[in-house]
Amino acid sequence: MSTAGTIDRPLTHDPQKQAPMKAAATSEPAGSATSDFTTTGATDSRQNRTREMQLIPEAMARAHMHERLREAEADRPALRLVAARRMQRRAERASLRARRALAIAVMQ
Repeated sequence: MSTAGTIDRPLTHDPQKQAPMKAAATSEPAGSATSDFTTTGATDSRQNRTREMQLIPEAMARAHMHERLREAEADRPALRLVAARRMQRRAERASLRARRALAIAVMQ
């Protein structure tokens, strides 16, 4: 079974092997200036540009996610250092409590 590809899932990612886009007859008003300048090369570049433009939000989302992951990776050592200092202070307080308890026990 052969199904046609979509913008989200093209059959191939090679623009040369993809089927050309069909221009709708009613897409432009009658007498528009663009029909005078249309050539085969321009149609091909316009076709590729529209595909690329439709994929721009996906690429931007991917770049945004990559940046957020990089920021999270950069923040991890700092968070570990903060947690280590917090545990160190907690251990020091526990050590002082133990010393006081021992001193009280020895004094009695």
